[in-house]
Amino acid sequence: MLENVEAMFDNMGGMMKKLKKKSYEENTRLFLEKNGCYFQEMTELMDGAEEKEKMAGEIAAALGEGVERTFGKGEKKKISPTVQADINFFMIYYVFPAILKTGHEDSRLVADSICAEWKGRFKNSEIGYTDYDTLHDSFREKIFGIF
Repeated sequence: MLENVEAMFDNMGGMMKKLKKKSYEENTRLFLEKNGCYFQEMTELMDGAEEKEKMAGEIAAALGEGVERTFGKGEKKKISPTVQADINFFMIYYVFPAILKTGHEDSRLVADSICAEWKGRFKNSEIGYTDYDTLHDSFREKIFGIF
């Protein structure tokens, strides 16, 4: 399930730098192009599941395990607070909007399960989510061409 899902975090640092409205649009487009298969797989898993909540929990656990494999250090797979904060922001800016963008009827259930998994698995990681349009609209346009 969700083999190599941690690959979606490959360019996390670059995608979070100098985040402006235009760069967010482009980054999101590239992110979906590269990682759309994972979100498609999530919807297929949910479509085929008899127990939706259980499957959403398994998807969340697979994502959490992928993050631990990629960013965890040592035997206990500890992630530094700074890196964890970056991961959390990346989840909010890219992963959750991509899940919601599928338009699948269970997308919010998957997102809620990931939030619960994050809270239980990672220290100080009680995160929320929103959709792409809300985030995109929160970026300010240039005012008089100077900002």
